[in-house]
Amino acid sequence: MGTFSIWHWLIVLLIVVMIFGTKKLKNIGSDLGGAVKGFKDGMKEGGAEADATKPPAGQVTNAGASASKETIDVQAKEKS
Repeated sequence: MGTFSIWHWLIVLLIVVMIFGTKKLKNIGSDLGGAVKGFKDGMKEGGAEADATKPPAGQVTNAGASASKETIDVQAKEKS
C-alpha cells in the first residue's frame, strides 16, 4: 500500500462531484475562500494594533510604582 496514483484521485474527485454537484462545490469553495480572506484581514488588523500600542525602541516608559497610582481606563472614557 503506497501512495495513491493520479487515477485514484480522479475517481475520488468524480464521485465527489457526482454526489454533491458542481454548484454545491462552488458554494463551498467560495465560502472557504471568504473565510480565509477574513482570517488574513483580521490577522493584519491585529498586528497593526499591536504595533501601534508598542512604544518606539528608544523611548523609556514610566512603568514604576508611581504609575500605578494614577491609572485611566481608556475604554470607560470612550463609552461615556
